[in-house]
Amino acid sequence: MTGQATPTSQGPSGGLPPMPDTIVVAPEKKSIDWKRLIFLFLGLGLFALFFAMPAFDPAVDPRNESFPLTREAQLALGLFLLASTWWIFEVAPIGVTAIMIGLMQVLFYIREPEKALGDFLSPPVWFIFGSLVLGMAFTKSGLTKRMAYKMLNLVGERTSMIMLGCFVIIALMTHLMAHTAVAAAIFPLLMAINALYTDKEGPTKFGKALFIGMAYVAGAGSICTYLGAARAVSAVGFFKEITGNDISFFELSQFMMPVGWIMVFLLWGFFMLVFKPEKPRIENLRERVAALAKEQGAMTIKEWLVLITTVVVVGLFMAKSLIPADAAAQSGFLGFIKGMDRPGIILIATMIFFLTGVLDVNDLEAIPWNIVLLFGGAMSIGYCLWQTGAANWIAVHWLNMFTQAPPLLFVLSIAFLVLMMTNFIMNVAAIAICLPVALVVGKYLGVEAYVILFACLVTAGMPFNLLIGAAPNAIAYESKQFTTGEFFTWGWVANVILMVVLTLAILVIWPMMGLSLFTAPAAG
Repeated sequence: MTGQATPTSQGPSGGLPPMPDTIVVAPEKKSIDWKRLIFLFLGLGLFALFFAMPAFDPAVDPRNESFPLTREAQLALGLFLLASTWWIFEVAPIGVTAIMIGLMQVLFYIREPEKALGDFLSPPVWFIFGSLVLGMAFTKSGLTKRMAYKMLNLVGERTSMIMLGCFVIIALMTHLMAHTAVAAAIFPLLMAINALYTDKEGPTKFGKALFIGMAYVAGAGSICTYLGAARAVSAVGFFKEITGNDISFFELSQFMMPVGWIMVFLLWGFFMLVFKPEKPRIENLRERVAALAKEQGAMTIKEWLVLITTVVVVGLFMAKSLIPADAAAQSGFLGFIKGMDRPGIILIATMIFFLTGVLDVNDLEAIPWNIVLLFGGAMSIGYCLWQTGAANWIAVHWLNMFTQAPPLLFVLSIAFLVLMMTNFIMNVAAIAICLPVALVVGKYLGVEAYVILFACLVTAGMPFNLLIGAAPNAIAYESKQFTTGEFFTWGWVANVILMVVLTLAILVIWPMMGLSLFTAPAAG
């Protein structure tokens, strides 16, 4: 036939080969993450080592009281090393590592499932949840941006002054409310500031300084009053029970304020040195901020609602701290306020935000559950070390090394032990474990009991190494500006700064205020 094309077979001799019906793309080969595997098995190996080792000798304190290390306590130490390794080197998502903590306790009969897994819903974890919701309400209502614009208009365009302004605001806020709530409320503000600094994704030096600094400064500011965290109230109550001496609100602030604020400014200098911002200033910032503020308009009803609710919550926190302890046993309004639980107070605000439409179900799903799980795991491993007696065993062994040490070295050793322990168990528990033995030994060394207490409170408020040490640490991590390894590494430098400042306080600042390191040593 003519005029009709006939198909031809084209092959290697010429032309293009026929097009296949389907195209299969070879999957991209992923390289093995050897670093992750090494630390994954290192953590498991450390736990296996403690599982296989024979029983350790008991620890004996200066009062001849024996603290045996039970099988469960020995496994708790191995589990802590496993979790720490995985957290520091990010072997798995931090929330997944937290779940592993509860699972391992159940599988190896370290604690009952009700305790090991129940700690994930303990009141402090709910407090973290409520604090994160509070910060989310600030962001969604627009209050965060309004605060950021006003602050930036005040401090100007220089990045060093912006950072200093943020640190000062954080420290001041922790004088009036719990540092967890402050971190949650200030976090969105810092995210807004960082967005004005750069529109590129990924970490920057400015971002690292801003968010690691937020965590560290929140701790430094929180030591200055009873309102910054529950640790001071609990520790002073414990101190009164042992010594018979009470410490007033203003007396505590008098001795803690100088240390806290020296740390705030030193931390600012430290971050400006090691994470010097890429840009010395944010050009035309004031003009941009003014335009954004004008565009935002007047405060909305939702902003007022969030602001008023927050003020009420802070007021209840302050009232709870300032009302005398014996008021809780009394009927009436003061007894009711004193008896209110901190997580309960902040969860009331959470309910208000959802019931009034400030937040909705999509916001509930957007909550960083990775952080909530992290603190569930932190509570679980902390209670595990405490309830099995592992923490007491560590503390007594450590303190026994310093019973014959000079008074200054003895106090610094106590403070350093609290600093290390508060990175992985509740700071109140760390003080409760260390303080009794320290006060007994200190009495015979001629060390003033107040100095021991204040030194412990200083370091208990500033766990600089692990995210689980304090809620602001974990909240700051949500910025994705730094890794857990960076936080851990730079934390050691901050620890050195803290111990130097504490030494200065013990030898110079507190004696100038009438608090000497020495008392008359006890007889015998």
